[in-house]
Amino acid sequence: MFADANRNAKMKQKLITVLSCSILFTFYFSYGQLDELKKSTLKAKAMLQVAEGTILPGALHTEKYVPMLKNKTIAIVANQTSLINKTHLVDSLKSLKIKIKCVFAPEHGFRGDTEAGGDITSTIDAKTKLPVISIYGKKNKPSPEDLKGVDYVVFDIQDVGARFFTYISTLEYVMDACAENKVKLIVLDRPNPNGFYVDGPVLDKNFRSFVGRQSVPIVYGLTIGEYAMMLNGENWLDCKKKCDLTVIECSNYDHSKLYSLPVPPSPNLPNMNAIYLYPSLCLFEGTGVSVGRGTDKPFQIIGTPDSTIKGYMFTPKKISHVAENPPFENQKCYGMDLTKSATSILSLKKIELKWLIGFYRNNNNQSKFFNSFFDKLAGTDQLRIMIQTDKPETEIRKSWETDLKTYKAIRKKYLLYLDFE
Repeated sequence: MFADANRNAKMKQKLITVLSCSILFTFYFSYGQLDELKKSTLKAKAMLQVAEGTILPGALHTEKYVPMLKNKTIAIVANQTSLINKTHLVDSLKSLKIKIKCVFAPEHGFRGDTEAGGDITSTIDAKTKLPVISIYGKKNKPSPEDLKGVDYVVFDIQDVGARFFTYISTLEYVMDACAENKVKLIVLDRPNPNGFYVDGPVLDKNFRSFVGRQSVPIVYGLTIGEYAMMLNGENWLDCKKKCDLTVIECSNYDHSKLYSLPVPPSPNLPNMNAIYLYPSLCLFEGTGVSVGRGTDKPFQIIGTPDSTIKGYMFTPKKISHVAENPPFENQKCYGMDLTKSATSILSLKKIELKWLIGFYRNNNNQSKFFNSFFDKLAGTDQLRIMIQTDKPETEIRKSWETDLKTYKAIRKKYLLYLDFE
């Protein structure tokens, strides 16, 4: 779509810039035990990736942020997705003699091995011997003591682009703490795998929670770096101060491109089918319908023991660190396998409501179909009310239009990459 002469010229200039920075970086820092041959191999690999247009997350551009961290004390917000190729960001920065005070752990933990909602405790990481401070659960925000003596916080977590995926709430709390304590923040940007569309109801602040803090739609169409810029630019931080923010951009990414995640972002999003279906299926977490936790297809299948939809059957089982107490454990559930439906999400670019509406209408006890968590996930009570009053899907979608238009105008101010439209 964008492969014209101007784009080619920009690509050539980007290649020259990356090579120049790589040379400077080699002189400025030691690669530790890497010999000259390995250095040359890394350079050649970087040249090939940029020349071929491979999407490179911000973390790979060490030449842009490591010089900022030299002789500074830092803290890192990270999990299992925080990789520079196959090496963890923490390990990479330690090898470069960057002083790390602590690691802040979000939902699912520093190593990403805790199920949704599971307790994340502060501890000492066995591998790095660094203090790991939980900022999920009882404590969502770094304290002044946590940030004492810290010059920079580095945030590097892979997001999936859905409002109720809690990493953007963690980002907001971290930004708020940095602004209050005058600590600089570097966000290492990563592509949004659901960044090719915007859809869903915009959050009503009356339903604000950790699964939705700002007035954005369920699918908000921004990378985590762009989202950080929006939090700052719209003055949305609770402290009403600006965070000293630097975003290290991705290379070769734009919002029309699909990006396949190299590492699962959480235990129950194991593949791209689950990630594409997640914005539509997570709403079922606010109902009495299983989304396949405790199976090999979480967020790809839906069903209940008493469902009148009999097309597919599955039995949830306990899976350590992934589904300790899955809904309907050891019970046969009947419903639908949606693995092939992920491709329709890609083409239609929308949250799919027909499954939610269908399960509600085919439920024998509609008064107990929704639980108290649903309105928080939806960010409004209107979606539930319209489904309960048998409003057609077209009318439900129309109810989002005005708020979506307002949000899209805000969103455009913070785009770092070409849009999908």
